[in-house]
Amino acid sequence: MKFTKKMALFAILRTMLFAGVFFVSVPLFAATANSNSQEEINFVQKLNSTLAKGSVDDALLLFENLPEKLQDDVDLRVLQASLLLSVGKTADADKIALALIQKEAKNIDVLLLNAMVAKQKKNTLKKNQYLSQILKIQPYNPDANIEMGNEQAVKRNYRSARDYYLKALKGDPNNIEALFGHGKMSYYLERDADSKKSFNKILSIDPNYAPAMAYLAKFEAEGRRFKKAIEYLNKAIELDPENSDYYFDLGNFNREAGKYDEAEKAWLKATELTPDYFLGYAYLAGLYDEQDKLDKAYDYYVKVVQKNPKYYYAYESIGMIAWQRRNWAEARKAFEGALNGRPDSTSYALMIAACYQQEKKIPECKKFTEKMMKGLDRNSFEYLSLRLFHDMTGESTLTLKIQNEESKKKKGKYLYYLALYWDIKGKLNLAHKYYSEVTEMKGADFFEFRLAEWAEKSDL
Repeated sequence: MKFTKKMALFAILRTMLFAGVFFVSVPLFAATANSNSQEEINFVQKLNSTLAKGSVDDALLLFENLPEKLQDDVDLRVLQASLLLSVGKTADADKIALALIQKEAKNIDVLLLNAMVAKQKKNTLKKNQYLSQILKIQPYNPDANIEMGNEQAVKRNYRSARDYYLKALKGDPNNIEALFGHGKMSYYLERDADSKKSFNKILSIDPNYAPAMAYLAKFEAEGRRFKKAIEYLNKAIELDPENSDYYFDLGNFNREAGKYDEAEKAWLKATELTPDYFLGYAYLAGLYDEQDKLDKAYDYYVKVVQKNPKYYYAYESIGMIAWQRRNWAEARKAFEGALNGRPDSTSYALMIAACYQQEKKIPECKKFTEKMMKGLDRNSFEYLSLRLFHDMTGESTLTLKIQNEESKKKKGKYLYYLALYWDIKGKLNLAHKYYSEVTEMKGADFFEFRLAEWAEKSDL
């Protein structure tokens, strides 16, 4: 099948409008018997040859000597403007686009060009006005529906986005962009059968479409078919080795499969590709922490907060490891960072108070606990436990309240702080008694449980 001038134009517009990155990848096209003149045939062939070499600037130079008979050729002018956009000459493209819309206000190509210009100028309102005009003329126009779908997807209006992609598919059932958008939205909407159908159809059209493989890998992993999931991702990585998302998922699937070394390799590669993104460091820190490689875990938790100071979970882990090392000042600073992220956390406040006590900074501890106790119910766990570290006496009320508590999690958390209170006071038998009660709670999901385990393993 030969590409006509118009078909090439559509390809350029689609690439530029939806990629959001103005780099043109143009299929070869040839003038056909439908061309208007020999001059047009010659010009299109020259343009074809130049673009085939990947030289957009040289292609634009050809338009400067456009034969007079072709000066008003709308398709060529749209193509010229599209190429101008691809090299960042938005103002020049805009002039051509506005001139064309005045002449041919209902021309789909011209409307699409103006939408493309508006998008590059970040004028969403204007872009959507042009797209709406296209949809009034062609309700199932793939390009306009895909762009509208993309916009809704960014806003997380997944159902609305899916509907636009479905309209695009009515206009072009084999449109890969529409199929992929529909597959993603169906995935988010938990319509798994529809999602898989779209991704599999993509691969029947283009067996080397890596993003579809990555989503099919997710389905395999959700079914705990990790071998197949990893196969999909390794193939996707072969096709697109610079995509860090694939390495994040590859690490997750390997970790779930118990292949920690492979998970580590994947996440190290992810951090190499995206060195300023915190998530890869967080995954690695968690992996090392899970294996009790605390020194490595600590180093990577520090990297996490360097990249993302608002990620309070990493401060929590830094505080725990520093506490285990008996570095009270460092632990306190870390828990202060965690408390900034979650100012309602009594656990972080109590750890800060305990650190002050271990540092023998009693006035600072009292000032801090007084601040944290303000406005609390005086019979609450929060108040009583903070008061305990404020006064370092009067434990009987809290002890009785803990014994009568039915919630396993709440009881376990405050048992830990009761144990810690006795630990700081040097009453090690009592401390051991309460630490043991915490560690006997199997399946506990509060961080104090691990601190209790560490305390039990240390020399009380």
